[in-house]
Amino acid sequence: MVHVYNTGEMHSEQSWIRSAFAGFVATGPMTVFMLTSQRFLPKGQQYTLPPEMLTKDLMRRAHVRWHFSKIQILGVTLVSHFGYGTVVGALYRPLSKKGPLPAPVKGALFGIGVWVTSYFGLLPLLGMSASGQKEPGRRNFMMLLAHMLWGTVLGVVAEGLIKEA
Repeated sequence: MVHVYNTGEMHSEQSWIRSAFAGFVATGPMTVFMLTSQRFLPKGQQYTLPPEMLTKDLMRRAHVRWHFSKIQILGVTLVSHFGYGTVVGALYRPLSKKGPLPAPVKGALFGIGVWVTSYFGLLPLLGMSASGQKEPGRRNFMMLLAHMLWGTVLGVVAEGLIKEA
């Protein structure tokens, strides 16, 4: 069976894809920021970043952690972090259509929402190791800034891609 798209359906589908791509792109600067800013935390707070903690936790739960080397875990962490940024980025465009705020502000607010929902809602609900309730204030602040950066880049890239269409 061949599905014929009308213009509205195709534009909506492309919007989701563009937002997902923007989420992927935005994960790069976010990751660099986290790796760089982690070094400025007090020595006792310079431990593993949440994406790697979550990856290790999921691998442990799946009983496969011991099958992976440190390098492989870092690879899986990067793939999963960019994957999560891509999937959550896809949710941005439909939610961003509301309100007169500029794209960077809408994006930053979206990033804050993702951080709060993930680290203070979803992760504690799932009993995951990197929930915000277990982290020191300075690490939480670093992660908040990282998500604001992610959201800002997401908003700018998504807006640019939508205008080009």
